[in-house]
Amino acid sequence: MDAGLYQALQRNPIIAAIRDDAGLEGCLKADVQIVFVLYGDICSIGPIVSRIKDAGKTAIVHADLITGLSGKEVCVDFLRNSTRADGIISTRVNMIQRAKELQMITIFRVFVIDSMALDSLLSVKNLRPDAIDILPGLMPGIIRKVRALTGLPVLAGGLITEKQEVLQALDAGALAISSTASAVWQM
Repeated sequence: MDAGLYQALQRNPIIAAIRDDAGLEGCLKADVQIVFVLYGDICSIGPIVSRIKDAGKTAIVHADLITGLSGKEVCVDFLRNSTRADGIISTRVNMIQRAKELQMITIFRVFVIDSMALDSLLSVKNLRPDAIDILPGLMPGIIRKVRALTGLPVLAGGLITEKQEVLQALDAGALAISSTASAVWQM
């Protein structure tokens, strides 16, 4: 795992996930170090990332969710060369591979909705992203299983809004949790 990312998550295991301008404003004031950018378009992503970076935070862009970008590797090149993004989140192997080549932080996002999705995580071991982000994050048993199967750091996100849910995910072996709920950012 990227050393800077690991150290930041050790200090504060809460990741602000933002999906609109209100979330951006809130995360800039919150005591979080890592921000997942889940919105924007090809014209606005640069300024969004710049505001996060200017606040001294790490910006990781969910490349699959940026309007105007495709699922092709050149999108990662665009994010690297035209923004100050530290890394990407993606559900696509090719995007993660390209970001690794460019020495960006890589978060592979997986929706664990059934046993087939869980089984597919075995192939992620060879991909070696900096972390796997599993959704929904409300499954402590699955967090433990993914950590054991892959040996990779696990992040948990999706539907986590209560302190008890944060603690359960961390106790199950998640390195950190991501949430769009600004109240969680203050925990």
